Amino acid sequence: MSVDAPAKITILGAGPIGLEAALYARFLGYEVALYEQGRPAESIRRWGGVPLFSPFGMNSSPLGRSALAAQADDDFSLPAEDELLTGAEYVDRYLQPLAESDLLADSLHCGWKAIAVGRAGLSKSDMVDEEARRDADFIVVLVDSDGQEKIDRSDVLIDCTGLFGQASWIGGDGVPATGELAARPHVEFGLPDILVGERDKYASKHTLVIGSGYSAATNVCALGQLAREALHTQVTWITRKANQADAEGPMRRFENDSLSARDRLAVQANQLAAKTEPHVVHWPHAPVTGIHYDAHSDRFQVTLAGEKPGMHEFDRVIANVGYVPNTDLTRSLQVQYCYATEGPLKLAAKLMEPESADCLTQPTGEAQLLVNPEPDFYVLGAKSYGRNSQFLIQNGLKQIQQLFTIIGDRENLDLYRQFLPANPQ
Repeated sequence: MSVDAPAKITILGAGPIGLEAALYARFLGYEVALYEQGRPAESIRRWGGVPLFSPFGMNSSPLGRSALAAQADDDFSLPAEDELLTGAEYVDRYLQPLAESDLLADSLHCGWKAIAVGRAGLSKSDMVDEEARRDADFIVVLVDSDGQEKIDRSDVLIDCTGLFGQASWIGGDGVPATGELAARPHVEFGLPDILVGERDKYASKHTLVIGSGYSAATNVCALGQLAREALHTQVTWITRKANQADAEGPMRRFENDSLSARDRLAVQANQLAAKTEPHVVHWPHAPVTGIHYDAHSDRFQVTLAGEKPGMHEFDRVIANVGYVPNTDLTRSLQVQYCYATEGPLKLAAKLMEPESADCLTQPTGEAQLLVNPEPDFYVLGAKSYGRNSQFLIQNGLKQIQQLFTIIGDRENLDLYRQFLPANPQ
């Protein structure tokens, strides 16, 4: 059943996918309320100094580029299609201007955090799997930094809140390591500005990096460079599992990788793990069983199992252990989540089919994979992949295009075919 404009669509989260979804909806004539607890693209701002692997053409939509080009000043130019931007450049040159564009500025409400969603007059157990639930408005409870609350009502609700705020446990068994709950406030879970803004925090210190993904590799490479520049800087990199027998190191590489920046990072990280430099060591199969932070010494005592059992001391800990979705937000809606990834069930099942771990080969599937038992409720972006870390922004853009074929009940609707390609210059 279609939802016709000017019905109201509420979107939670103003990251890249939230902004692009709001723009698509506004262009089709819907009333839009877009809520963000921080600033637009807040999570990307936290790793602003790090380059994206994928070029600008993969991280922007034809509709977004057209909207900016239509109202740009003479001195404004879009990035080139093949340009690799840092997080900060992506925000400054595309996402922030998009948030301030004519179509979005009045719809964007920053500083409001969604704490619960439901449907007017209904509980989770009312009208189970019935289309008639769509006759009740969505209710979103929001709170600002001062504790002030407000209620939003809408016909359609899209969750684009992402994953960045909720890190997985450090413990290697899927539960907190002993002492982790007390230590977590002192642990870095993201991509700190190691070489510039937070250089003094890591220079001449011994840092433990936990994780086997590209965030861990990025931090290890930055710390490796810092160690060449600052005496007594040491890096210990641990991964929970042993290296694969046919791998060159902890980082998997993909044959003929079209994302050359990703491949260069994997090569550099594997070289560091192979002890090509004395100040960086890699310990495979070293899961964490305990972690204690001593405020007096400003140091950590970390207990490991596996090949390096026992207690080891470090000055800093960076845990790139991935993120998990916050499903508490939708507890009162009828949503099925995958028992393995905690993503919406239908899409999660599709994403578990491929054997390749390359994010470029992950299927986007058909539009119906976005449909939940709760009518007119959708999850887009990184959160729709749950614990599956293979999400790309270009996959989220495809989700947006697919979603509005459902909302508008127009199978061939595709605004992205009508607008500008990325700047070829």
